Amino acid sequence: MPELPEVETVKRGLEPALLGRRFTQLELRRKDLRFPFPVGMADSMRGVEVQALERRAKYILVHCSNNKTLILHLGMTGRFTVVKPNSASFEPGAFYHEAGGTTEPGPHDHVIWHLNDGTRVIYNDARRFGFMDWAETHLRDEHKLLRDIGVEPLGNSFHLDHLTDKLRDKKAPMKAALLDQHVVAGLGNIYVSEALHRARISPKLLAGKLVKARGPDPRLAGW
Repeated sequence: MPELPEVETVKRGLEPALLGRRFTQLELRRKDLRFPFPVGMADSMRGVEVQALERRAKYILVHCSNNKTLILHLGMTGRFTVVKPNSASFEPGAFYHEAGGTTEPGPHDHVIWHLNDGTRVIYNDARRFGFMDWAETHLRDEHKLLRDIGVEPLGNSFHLDHLTDKLRDKKAPMKAALLDQHVVAGLGNIYVSEALHRARISPKLLAGKLVKARGPDPRLAGW
C-alpha cells in the first residue's frame, strides 16, 4: 500500500493536469472497485471544474466547482496515468519518457477521466483495493472515511503535547499506537518502523510507558 509520501507525490503529480480543467466525461469501466461507485457520480461530474486538490492522510481529495469533493484511495495497487493529447503517457511521480507508453485502455484501467483539453487521467488498479467516493465539500470532514482521522504528521497540530496526550495510559505497543489513525493520520508500517528505530524506541514497548507523571519520555521530543 502506498505510504503518505507516495500519496502526496501522486496528488502533486495530478495537480498540473487537473487544476482548472473540466470533466467532459467520467468513464467508469466497471460498476465498482473495492466498493461500488456512488450512484450518479459520473453524470453529476460532467462539465464540472477542478478547483483544488488536497491530501488528507492517505486520501486524495479533488474539490470541484459543483461543491462536491471526490475522495480517492489507491489501495494496494492503484495508480494514475495522465495521457496528454497526441503524446505518450506518463505516471505522476515517475520519470517522463518522450516515447513509449500506450493510449489504449488496458484490462485494469477501471476509471478514465476525460478533460476538456483532451487529456485523459486513467486510474489503473489490478487488485481493485482502491476506491472512489464523494462528499459535499463543506461536509467532507464529516464523511465516514475522514471524520475520525487524527492530526496530520506534517501539520502544526502534531507536536509533543498532542502525542503525550494521545499516548497517556495507552496499553498498545508503540508501533500499533502510531499506526492507529485516530492518533496520527496516514502513518504506515515502513515510516513508523524507521521513526521508532531512529528514536531508539522499541516497537513492542507499551506506549503509555513513555508518558510518566513527570512528563513525556525525552525520546518523544524527536517527534
